[in-house]
Amino acid sequence: MVNYIEGGVCAAKGFLAAGIHCGIRKNRQKRDLALILSEKKASAAAVYTTNLVKGAPLQVTKDHIENGYAQAVICNSGNANTCNADGIEIAEKMCDLVAEKLPVAAEDVVVASTGVIGQRLSLDPIAAGMDALVADLGNNGDHAAEAIMTTDTVKKEVAVSFQVGGVTCKIGGIAKGSGMIHPNMATMLVFITTDCAISPAMLQKALSGDIKSTFNMVSVDGDTSTNDMVTVLANGMAGNPEIVSEGADFEEFMKALNGVTVALCRMIAGDGEGATKLLECAVSGAKDIETARTVAKSVICSSLLKAAMFGADANWGRVLCAIGYSGAKVDVNKIDVDFRSKAGTVSVCRGGAGIDFSEEIAKKVLSEKEIEILVALNDGDCSSTAWGCDLTYEYVKINGDYRT
Repeated sequence: MVNYIEGGVCAAKGFLAAGIHCGIRKNRQKRDLALILSEKKASAAAVYTTNLVKGAPLQVTKDHIENGYAQAVICNSGNANTCNADGIEIAEKMCDLVAEKLPVAAEDVVVASTGVIGQRLSLDPIAAGMDALVADLGNNGDHAAEAIMTTDTVKKEVAVSFQVGGVTCKIGGIAKGSGMIHPNMATMLVFITTDCAISPAMLQKALSGDIKSTFNMVSVDGDTSTNDMVTVLANGMAGNPEIVSEGADFEEFMKALNGVTVALCRMIAGDGEGATKLLECAVSGAKDIETARTVAKSVICSSLLKAAMFGADANWGRVLCAIGYSGAKVDVNKIDVDFRSKAGTVSVCRGGAGIDFSEEIAKKVLSEKEIEILVALNDGDCSSTAWGCDLTYEYVKINGDYRT
């Protein structure tokens, strides 16, 4: 059982965070510059977007943590610093600014940006805001969580505690993600911190393994972002014996990490642009894990199904349709489908065929804020879960004038 605690990205020992408005975003009420600092150099791991068009910050971060270590994160919102001739230079200078103000080497800084693509990012407001940003360190992680938001409507943060070698360790994280969210790492910005002692190699192994069933199973709109990544810093300040290989301690770390990532996945999906409902597709009875994942992702990505969920319409045929074109090899004559929420459960399909159900009850079930789409393939023992949201009029409105 995962033990959730308060503190977010600052829950683990030795981590401080800050967030301010420096002037990148026009709205002075919106924080737009975040900083996370570890008191000592930490093991570092990251996963990056699969989009061939990548933001300059990702390239700089990849170079900086190639040796497996980092100590700080700087992130701005309001401008993605992508497809700019001077993008690498700006990203490197953002790291230099951190090094000028704190006892951290520039090459030990993770840098990230999010916002509009193709507009040059001025370093001036960032440089002018550094003193205020550093002065904000020591507050809880709320300010940093707010500063990385773009079209997000709520900040996303979570933390857990767990035991490794008889020592209490903590993992916390913050995330941004509302639009341009689609499977295949990465699809959002996520910054995770832990005081657990774990080697860079094992930290990367843990993260790379975890995302297959978490962040790669989230979709809001089918668009894979250019800028987004997940990073983890582990400073070892909890004092546990360092995890350097697989075993019981590594498994405990994996469970704790998964507790953080699943919670953030649900927050991201539930806060999809214009969304009114969190959708969770749970696939069971698959012959292998890849089949389960493929089916779950296809269902959660279906625009027709997402629209039906917005209208609380139990159009279960759209579930089978999405499974049919997913590419997964399944026996459609074995598939069962149920819809479930806190209002109850309604069975709509058995053996690939429709069954009688109450439209009135179905409407009540699908009118809740969180809806589970339960798909039983009845062909094996493997399962998987994907997360998404409904498709609303507001999504088009937000993205119709996102830049202007």
